[in-house]
Amino acid sequence: MSTDVVSDEPLRTAMVERLRDMGAIRRDEVAAAFLRVPRHLFAPEATSLEQAYDVEAVIRTKWTEDGTTISSVSAPQIQARMVEQAGITRGMRVLEIGSGGYNAAVIAELVGPDGQITTCDIDAEVTDRASRLLDEAGYSRVTVVLGDGELGCPQFAPFDAIVVTVEAADVPPAWIEQLVEGGSLVAPLRVRGLTRSIGFTKAGDRLVSTSKELCGFVAMQGAGERPRLWVPLRDGKVRLRFDEEPCPTDPGVLDRAFEAGQAQTWTGVTVRSGESIDTLQTWLATTADGSCLLSYDKDDKELADALADPVSHSMCNAVVDGDSFAYLTRRRPNEDTVELGSRAFGPNADALANTLADLVRAWDRDHRHGPGPQYTIYPAGADAQGLDGPVVTKHHIKIVTVWPQPPSDSDAPR
Repeated sequence: MSTDVVSDEPLRTAMVERLRDMGAIRRDEVAAAFLRVPRHLFAPEATSLEQAYDVEAVIRTKWTEDGTTISSVSAPQIQARMVEQAGITRGMRVLEIGSGGYNAAVIAELVGPDGQITTCDIDAEVTDRASRLLDEAGYSRVTVVLGDGELGCPQFAPFDAIVVTVEAADVPPAWIEQLVEGGSLVAPLRVRGLTRSIGFTKAGDRLVSTSKELCGFVAMQGAGERPRLWVPLRDGKVRLRFDEEPCPTDPGVLDRAFEAGQAQTWTGVTVRSGESIDTLQTWLATTADGSCLLSYDKDDKELADALADPVSHSMCNAVVDGDSFAYLTRRRPNEDTVELGSRAFGPNADALANTLADLVRAWDRDHRHGPGPQYTIYPAGADAQGLDGPVVTKHHIKIVTVWPQPPSDSDAPR
């Protein structure tokens, strides 16, 4: 790949303009940082300039024998969104967990010569590559550290901001302890199977969310690794994925649900084709007991027909209640509209299908057009009885999700 800086400038400018248009970049100083850093210098040699400056392109830099990506240069649009979420400005001390080089260079431009940027990764090949590329691109003042991100980077703490660029299934104490009061943490946090880049502000021993963005990242390695738990059904052609919820220990119980009864309920709630249902997914994941995700082999037509068109073949919201389970389905009243429904299997299929359908209707009535939830992170030892909202308990933390109350009739404009 050419490293001619002049030849990449039109593509770099176009990338920044596109990031502004899509709302990923909001501040002039962030735009200036992205304009100054030559992204193609941090991509593998086989990468074309066009791919290097594609706002949606994730560029893989390391993967396992089975093809699983374990290190990459994230898409510019999510890098820009996370930098904006963190509110990084001149003079700040910033820790990046998960190294690639490019993102650290952008942050270095933002914090300026009086700031401090440390990037940490558990993989020596990744840190060696990041260090070499940062030096070659003129960002040798970025400190590259080999270490487990679960521990933060105590030798350079405290930090005004911590940006985590790997999927985190938990928030370890070190991240909170190494933040200054009022400091920001941005992390792709996985909650009941759904990963969102959530921005937090530190308030004492708590973190309070300020923003949320859709995202996808490679999984955390080291002490913070939390494998997903799968329950295979129908000889593995249908799978239920669990995170924090207790995982059924006998898959046969739910496999027998297919013969124990079934029910279908339509909600009357419709969405436009291509419309995001991000808040619905989050609403169900945070409020439904026994929440999990369903996936299935979409190439098996007989199976797909029996499942009655789940809303997603890879991550469909589902709930389990003992020996029964339910999940979101869809049908098309017309070409441009999808109606949401729930389908359930098991002895309690009717009740569970109605419960899930009622939750969809509640989202449509109260939260569909709202700002989404606020997350507050407490230490794992916090008394859940005193917390206001649904609680998701992880190893290190409790996450309380508070959905804003819908406006009452008296609040409606007259």
